[in-house]
Amino acid sequence: MHELPITQSLLDITLRHANAAGATRVTQIRVKIGQLSSVVDDSVQFYWNIIAKDTCAQDAELVFDRIPAVFHCAACGHSAALQKAEDYRCPECGSPDLVLDGGEELYIESIEVE
Repeated sequence: MHELPITQSLLDITLRHANAAGATRVTQIRVKIGQLSSVVDDSVQFYWNIIAKDTCAQDAELVFDRIPAVFHCAACGHSAALQKAEDYRCPECGSPDLVLDGGEELYIESIEVE
C-alpha cells in the first residue's frame, strides 16, 4: 500500500519537469530502485495506470532498474554487492561488521518527453 504515495510523488515530479520543459507527452520514466527497498514494481505500475490517467504521462512507459545492495566491511575495507538477503558476512574476511553503502535508493533517473 505504501506504493501509492511513492507513485504519486513520481507522478508529481514527472509532471513538474514535463510542464517546465513544455512537453505535451511523457513517453518514458526510468526509475532506479534499490535492492533493499520494499517497493514492488507491479504495484507502482498498477497505481500509475490509475493516477496518471488524463495527464500527459498517462501512456508513459515505466522502466524499473534495480540497484544492488552494496556493503563495505568495517573490518577489512572490502566492498561487495549483497548476493542473498540472508548473506550478511564479508565475502573477503567473513566479518559481520558491514556498513550499507547502497541499495535503499529510489529516484527518477530520466524522463523522456515529446
